[in-house]
Amino acid sequence: MSPLLDAVERLSREELESLQIERLRTSLQHAYDHVAFYRDAFDKAGVGPGDCRTLADLARFPFTVKADLRDNYPFGMFAVPQQDVRRIHASSGTTGRPTVVGYTERDIDTWADVVARSIRAAGGRPGHKVHVAYGYGLFTGGLGAHYGAERLGCTVIPASGGMTVRQVQLIQDCKPDIIMVTPTYMLTLLDEFERQGIDPRTTSLKVGIFGAEPWTEAMRTEIEERFAIDAVDIYGLSEVMGPGVAQECVETKDGLHIWEDHFYPEIVDPLTGEVLPDGERGELVFTSLTKEAMPVIRYRTRDLTRLLPGTARAFRRMEKVTGRSDDLVIVRGVNLFPTQVEEIVLRTPALSAHFQLHLTREGRMDELTVRAEARPDATAEDRAAAARSVAAAVKESIGVTAAVEVVDPESLERSVGKFRRIVDLRNGPAARA
Repeated sequence: MSPLLDAVERLSREELESLQIERLRTSLQHAYDHVAFYRDAFDKAGVGPGDCRTLADLARFPFTVKADLRDNYPFGMFAVPQQDVRRIHASSGTTGRPTVVGYTERDIDTWADVVARSIRAAGGRPGHKVHVAYGYGLFTGGLGAHYGAERLGCTVIPASGGMTVRQVQLIQDCKPDIIMVTPTYMLTLLDEFERQGIDPRTTSLKVGIFGAEPWTEAMRTEIEERFAIDAVDIYGLSEVMGPGVAQECVETKDGLHIWEDHFYPEIVDPLTGEVLPDGERGELVFTSLTKEAMPVIRYRTRDLTRLLPGTARAFRRMEKVTGRSDDLVIVRGVNLFPTQVEEIVLRTPALSAHFQLHLTREGRMDELTVRAEARPDATAEDRAAAARSVAAAVKESIGVTAAVEVVDPESLERSVGKFRRIVDLRNGPAARA
């Protein structure tokens, strides 16, 4: 094995599972003893920490969902006294109460370790400069990436989000090796480079580590070809830790290796909750194995993926997430994920990667409109042909009729974080983002 792997990455499967069950039993006991929500939930389910003798026994325990975190806002899910909490992060709360998460000093160390491991798996090395364009603040992305890069021994450029013109200048002047950002904002940076007449392929960047939203292989190809970098996926969510729960390895780019010594994964049927075997697609569920301030037991992420054997690392992989169970929209009885449309848009030469799905209702009938930006050099004929091509492809591959509007470059709203893909106007004001 590579000397770059740390000791736990060298464990056999049997050794890893032995470590997992030991840590799992400790985490279950910690949650039961110190979090009233878990004590009540376990008691109602008729199980206790001592009933988990094997990893398979975890399936007997109840799920945790985002609503549980909101119902216990702000600190009801914490398992340590307030004086032992060193940091608090929170979701935006745009669809309701925010979800608040806490970290002890040891939790912050663990987080830095797994992000450092992630950056190393992506090709980062001590001495590399890392441009962090995730937002700083209550969002976990910026500080999570920052601490991990420092832990690896990198030089951090804490650019944060926004100020796109300044981001381009910093990349030109500071010459970072790595950028960490959402993939849709990377495309916004790409547009700004080209607007300034700078060839993105001439930058110092060698690796892009992209997360916080689903993205497709077609978007990877777009970014890699136009920036001349390796584009790899990082996965995390604040409820479980933040970025650094899993990472795609630059050698293989074949899915994300889950750091299973800290986060135990399951795949369940989204409707029944039944645990599915490795290789079957379903909803990803995580149980924290080492978190102190806020352990999570069987947290339903809503992300759709499947578990696969390890390749570049011994840890199991999760296939790249390309959709969420709560991103699913149903148009005239047809299930549709935004990433299905993204693949069509990205293979249409006259279109950029920026698009939105607008959902309206005429009488009792749902209507779908795909609004996609043209590339700057696209002619009127190119735009018309692109609209016809996308409409035909959506009908053929997804099975729904869509109107397609090709709009001017940079006319859709831009975001410094996650790009707003769905505008659902079927029940009045826009209901989804």
